[in-house]
Amino acid sequence: MMRKIFTVLAMLALFVVATPAAAQDVKVIVNSANSTADLSGDVVTKLFLKQTTKFPNGTAAQPVDQAKGSSVRAAFSKSVLGRGVAAVESYWQQQIFSGKDVPPPTKASDDEVVAYVKANAGAIGYVSAGASTAGVKVVDVK
Repeated sequence: MMRKIFTVLAMLALFVVATPAAAQDVKVIVNSANSTADLSGDVVTKLFLKQTTKFPNGTAAQPVDQAKGSSVRAAFSKSVLGRGVAAVESYWQQQIFSGKDVPPPTKASDDEVVAYVKANAGAIGYVSAGASTAGVKVVDVK
């Protein structure tokens, strides 16, 4: 009996460890004038790491991040970018040091990200799942 309980608990622990923060915990948003309806996770990653500067529809991209210590940034970094916040920060330090690029601007809250995205035609950002997205468009990340 103890062996079965241990096995079930071990499997549950593996499931929890192997399951990153779900993308459903975060909504990716763009300006309402942007014709983009969905994006692959790879495209979103390239936009936020500035490895590409345009949406697939040709619109110039302006990514915006949340503050380093925010839980929504941790969830986005892990579930969409596929790396932790510290790894993303390390990436940007390398980019800055080599003179290639600077990281996206950061905003302190979901409301500030929504306001930035609403005000900038090429903006792309992310907010927590429960945030109001009035005035912007939520895109499906596949």
